[in-house]
Amino acid sequence: MQKIRALLWDVGGVLLTNAWDHEERDQAVERFLLSKTEFEDRHKELVPRFEEGRLTFDEYLDRVIFYQPRTFSREEFKQFMFSLSKPKPQSLELARALSAKYFMGTINNESRELNEYRIRNFGLAEYFDVFVSSCYVALRKPDQRIYKLALDLTQHTPEECCFIDDRPANIDGAAKAGFATVLMKDPQQLRRDLQALGVDA
Repeated sequence: MQKIRALLWDVGGVLLTNAWDHEERDQAVERFLLSKTEFEDRHKELVPRFEEGRLTFDEYLDRVIFYQPRTFSREEFKQFMFSLSKPKPQSLELARALSAKYFMGTINNESRELNEYRIRNFGLAEYFDVFVSSCYVALRKPDQRIYKLALDLTQHTPEECCFIDDRPANIDGAAKAGFATVLMKDPQQLRRDLQALGVDA
């Protein structure tokens, strides 16, 4: 087995809570008394462009929330969205420790404003070398092209890379690109599985 030299991480569900997944949107429906069906229909139509950086935060909100008068402000809704991001302390500590020994990057699906808030607020730039975020590269997991682009950007071979995610479809995409993979369920299992791949976790 070739030695792992680069660790590529999903963010939402691995290092942090999800930013704007169905559970977070359900909280928004409850907090702001939205029509769930109408909200979800509009969101699903726009999410590819939103996460690929082809739709700004305000353009997304204009079409998903503020297409009609609301009793709350745009800023109030934005701050609520930002507030949903929480750290996963054990995973973050593991990533921080591994950053001293390995090349570190992310491969994540995220809209630009939420992605940059999360990088800044949780200090991710302190121990990640590159962010292959959908909003920067206009590709989303599990599209094979995003994993191949990560290889180009990091200048590592697939055999030198391990990808960590909490979603099987994304893990399958990375495995097809030749990466070693870990499907994360909890931090303890993540550490064990990395060690089994020869990662000094």
